[in-house]
Amino acid sequence: MGATRIDSSITLKLTNQEVAKRVIAGEKELFEILMRRHNQKLYRIIRGYINREEEILDVMQETYLKAFYKLDSFRLDSEFSTWLIRIGINEALQWIRKNKRVVHMEDDTIKQLHDTNSLVTNVTTPETGMINRELNNLITKSIDCIPEMYRIVFIMAEVEDMSQTEIAETLDITISNVKIRLHRAKKLIKEELFNHSQLSSILEFGNSRCDRLVDFVMKSIL
Repeated sequence: MGATRIDSSITLKLTNQEVAKRVIAGEKELFEILMRRHNQKLYRIIRGYINREEEILDVMQETYLKAFYKLDSFRLDSEFSTWLIRIGINEALQWIRKNKRVVHMEDDTIKQLHDTNSLVTNVTTPETGMINRELNNLITKSIDCIPEMYRIVFIMAEVEDMSQTEIAETLDITISNVKIRLHRAKKLIKEELFNHSQLSSILEFGNSRCDRLVDFVMKSIL
């Protein structure tokens, strides 16, 4: 059996800090709320470091498990997403060091990344749907090809809409460096957009994979 599903009304009423406090107090099942709120962001950030789908999920699982068992060290007056992303980045970097290689996108992995969400306009007709898919693919391919230090800042700022202050705090760099890296990232992506002839899918972490990840972690902690 999968993990117990949480009433959506609870999700809407509780802040991340309130959820964390109740999980620490013993309501472990509420950890699912934190996972579902942050799966998309965590997936995209980790995917900025690692491109193979199964390995991204492994790092996400380790991130959530570590976050759960270290939750009592989370400062309830701080931002949970920043705290979680730091753990995720550390896990991704540890994975890279352990494997001692840079991961490149593979064709079979590319096909798995398409799901329901999009970085561009919602599909309204078959024609616009095809155009959007092609644009999504081209954007993702271009993001994948720029250096990691610029890719991460771009994803945080432009995909996840994180503030420059939050990015600086998360990556432990200055706001000035955030601005420089973001400007450089946009320039590199613009250049890459003209260089690609093969397409991939956009950065997504859809419903079925979200459910599988939640079930795995919740089974581990309950």
